[in-house]
Amino acid sequence: MSNVEHDSAVRRCGSGPEGHEPARHEVEVLTPRDVPLGGPRAMRVRRTLPQRARSFVGAWCFVDHYGPDDVTLRGGMDLPPHPHTGLQTVTWLFEGEVEHRDSLGSHAYVRPGELNLMTSGHGICHSEVSTARTTILHGVQLWVALPDEHRDAARDFVRYVPPTVRRDGAAIRVFLGSLVNSVSTVATLTPLLGAELLLDAGSCLTLDVDLAFEHGLLVDDGDIEFEGTVLHPGELGYLRPGIATLKLRNVSLTRARVVLLGGPPFEEEIVMWWNFVGRNHDDIARAREEWAEGSDRFGTVQGYAGERLPAPELPNATLAPRRNPPRS
Repeated sequence: MSNVEHDSAVRRCGSGPEGHEPARHEVEVLTPRDVPLGGPRAMRVRRTLPQRARSFVGAWCFVDHYGPDDVTLRGGMDLPPHPHTGLQTVTWLFEGEVEHRDSLGSHAYVRPGELNLMTSGHGICHSEVSTARTTILHGVQLWVALPDEHRDAARDFVRYVPPTVRRDGAAIRVFLGSLVNSVSTVATLTPLLGAELLLDAGSCLTLDVDLAFEHGLLVDDGDIEFEGTVLHPGELGYLRPGIATLKLRNVSLTRARVVLLGGPPFEEEIVMWWNFVGRNHDDIARAREEWAEGSDRFGTVQGYAGERLPAPELPNATLAPRRNPPRS
């Protein structure tokens, strides 16, 4: 997915906010902001990361949550070819179908319950279009910041269908990493956890997790008590490392759905602007210039009917750091 904001903010992201941090077992609640994916009829997404309160959950650096969206009213998703650098994109659908094409030559139909992981490395471009078979579009788009040693990795595209594991009134699909003795077969370039959980009404679930990981729980549907804090749809609850088990309870009268993300704190500092992740201003400026000039760095998407997405203008200044504010 592309960041299509015309006034795309500059973010130089560190591993956490300066100053006082919340207690290790205290849940930090992050609320999203609405972002349109195009013109007046465009689908809107709820963006939880990045924001001023937090930049990362592990190496997860971008969380868009959308739908359920009636495509007859909003037109669905139609993102022209657009570039990425220094990151991986994770597409995970709950409903609908999206046609993916990229400059690696991949052509895939993204469907519910199927992981689609694209590695940009030094540069890639892709298009995403909801298909004519789609009536409701609903899912998440996630980005992973690549560590410096892998940020120029080769382009790649992987699909994976995780099995469903039942545990204490919950159906769990682990698409990256491992949880409840389910291990994703997809290799990652930094330690990660990504899983969808469907919790029956009133169910309680205790999950053994990696002590070194920080975790984020994104609520799609229902109300979830997460380590004693109730989260509502669209909210993301964040927990610092040092916890061996996570406790979830569905306090709704109906089934609830959440996405659990995790990883060790990402210690590197990055600059993220538009669809690019780099380490400094020059990295971003160079990537933008090469996209504008049609450089071979990003390749070409074949089969998309339309023009590629132009890059917004860079700010008329050196890209400045954006750090999380200190906590009182």
